[in-house]
Amino acid sequence: MSSKNRYMTGSGKAQYWLAVSAAGLLALVASWTPLAAQIDNYATDWLFRAHPPKPWLPQSAILALDEDSYELTQGVRNLRSKLAEAIEIVAKAQPKVIALDVVLVDAGQGGEDQQLALALRAAGNVILPCELLPGSRWKLPQPIFLEATDALGHVHAEPDADGMSRHMPLEKTGDRQRYWALSLEAFRRAQNAQITETSEGLDIAGLRVPASRDGGRLLRIRYLPPDAGGQSRIPQVTLQQVLKDPAAAQIFKDKIVFVGATAQSATRDRMMTPYNTSRPMPGVEIHAHAFETIAQGQFLADAAPSFVLLTAVAFIAIAGTLFLRWSGTPAYALAALLILIAHALPHLFFLNRLIFPYVAPAATAWFAVTCAAVFQYFRTREQLAETESERSRYQEAIQFVTHEMRTPLSAIQGSSELMNRYKLSEEKQKQLSQQIHTESKRLAGMIQTFLDVERLSAGQMNLKTEPFEIAKIVATCVDRVRPLAERKSIQIQLHECVSATVRGDRELMEYAVYNLLTNAVKYSPAETKVDVNASLQDGLLSVAVQDEGIGMSAEELKKIGQKFYRTKKAEQSGEVGTGIGLSIVQQIINHHGGRLQVTSSPGHGSCFTMLVPALISPASVLPESEK
Repeated sequence: MSSKNRYMTGSGKAQYWLAVSAAGLLALVASWTPLAAQIDNYATDWLFRAHPPKPWLPQSAILALDEDSYELTQGVRNLRSKLAEAIEIVAKAQPKVIALDVVLVDAGQGGEDQQLALALRAAGNVILPCELLPGSRWKLPQPIFLEATDALGHVHAEPDADGMSRHMPLEKTGDRQRYWALSLEAFRRAQNAQITETSEGLDIAGLRVPASRDGGRLLRIRYLPPDAGGQSRIPQVTLQQVLKDPAAAQIFKDKIVFVGATAQSATRDRMMTPYNTSRPMPGVEIHAHAFETIAQGQFLADAAPSFVLLTAVAFIAIAGTLFLRWSGTPAYALAALLILIAHALPHLFFLNRLIFPYVAPAATAWFAVTCAAVFQYFRTREQLAETESERSRYQEAIQFVTHEMRTPLSAIQGSSELMNRYKLSEEKQKQLSQQIHTESKRLAGMIQTFLDVERLSAGQMNLKTEPFEIAKIVATCVDRVRPLAERKSIQIQLHECVSATVRGDRELMEYAVYNLLTNAVKYSPAETKVDVNASLQDGLLSVAVQDEGIGMSAEELKKIGQKFYRTKKAEQSGEVGTGIGLSIVQQIINHHGGRLQVTSSPGHGSCFTMLVPALISPASVLPESEK
């Protein structure tokens, strides 16, 4: 098969593009489903693990409340007093900010609240946690702690539907009060800067955080990859270690210190992350990673929906064009390359810090390519079947023509042998010479007919462009066919015949009219009639030939004009024919800018109407004497 696609033309192209577009759009719609969103998330998680950022020196550290620390404080009973002692020690190491992710809503026992409040006030630059409850109510720390510091940050991590923490909402609003995320507030306090809001993001100390208002101010967390042993790279010191060895707190010098529970028992505050799919990460560590994302400028932006849509449409268009222009191995090779690009696209964008969906490009490429390939396959098979059928009909016609040629050739050969072998009378020789002449003309006409149909099909016949009156042609053809009609006692009635002018090839148009008339006579029973009309209809000249012949079915009408096609009843009628006459007629009419209309029903005759553009309006109608 040729690499160029030669089997799709006209209405086939429209059907092809409709099918490919529908398949691609179906895939695009499917990419917006929850299942597709989950696949996109899994693909992005894999990219996180496959392309971790180059490790950096963290600016944050964690004061962890682990199992040993809770054992030391005997659970939460003495937690606040021990936490106050630890904060006093940490404050001496001079951290930049201390951010608490510890519940301080309920009143403590004894004087532990006063002790913790004094420690917070003495430490300075401390951020307290707040949480938004259902019903948009804020759960704030006890007033005694709010008097120690007015800095608050919400502690919502907001996991996805699968429980995976991939984003951090940088703001939360409820009860007419808005609070920044704990991580963002920690960065702001560390920079001693104000936050400038725009619709596209947040500006802090010359840093643009890509968290749009329409997107809910979501920040995609760029987790610092774990070390070779699978441990977090963010330094952690437990509360027990700080109380036991105050020197351990020196790790917090010039750091942003996040204080929170890391104990396994704190299941409510632990979530899965792209790096930890089997061991949940404590919430306080997630806040630290969100801070590191902001501090290091390791931002990952999500591709705009309009950009995703345009990319998907581009894949549909490219897939359709591939199979429209090529076929066979080149088309499939290019389609495979297109699918490979669709699968690699999220990978390439990720390397440039852009999160691009996986399902949308892959699904649209696969669906469009599959549909295009299947459509081309069946369309090619259909065209090949039609070509094979036409070739078969052509071979049958050649065999028929060969058979038909034998008759005049035999007559010519027989007559010439008689003239050479015997001494014939002058009258007999004249008769044989006339037969040879007649059969020679018949043979030449048969050959010319086949040549004409092939030249017309190939567009190689030069048509004359001269004005002529159609009424004279119709009258001439009727006169020529009358002797043939009289043999079968068929009446030819020429009704209204306008004197309109047509520009084109007079001889070919005469051939077309004569062919329609001879067909009407050949396939009509004896003692019937053939009606001929020539009139004007909306600027078109209409020449109609109505007979009372054998007629045709709806299926047979669809094949009228095909080369070498003859209906079964025509073949059974005994009339000699090649099945190419109407093909020539149709092509003649097409070359004159017209069309051939056929109406028929079995047993009720047929009406062949030739419609061609008229050059001049009718001047007169032929009188009955000229009909």
